[in-house]
Amino acid sequence: QVQLVESGGGLVQPGGSLRLSCAASGRTFSTYAMGWFRQAPGKEREFVATIWSGGSTNVAASVKGRFTISRDNAKNTAYLQMNDLKPEDTAVYYCATNRLPGTLKLDVWGQGTQVTVSS
Repeated sequence: QVQLVESGGGLVQPGGSLRLSCAASGRTFSTYAMGWFRQAPGKEREFVATIWSGGSTNVAASVKGRFTISRDNAKNTAYLQMNDLKPEDTAVYYCATNRLPGTLKLDVWGQGTQVTVSS
């Protein structure tokens, strides 16, 4: 059974950068989609970005141009590079993957990592 572990969150000033990592274990990595979601206090969990096995990506309009999703199949790790961070980016960020290769729903989750953007 796949397990996802996020890391790299923390406190950063507005305009700063962070890179989140998601390490996967327990199954073959390269054929699965990987994604990032986030949840701010009092709000629903929202989509941030997805990278598919072939390398294509989807990015939410709210972060397009600032966030980049990538993956390193040799390390079984996905990344979210976050630049020009804003206070409204403050949330718990979750890594996710699909249950079967080629499926569109990402519903296997990591434990989350806190990102706080504040002066």
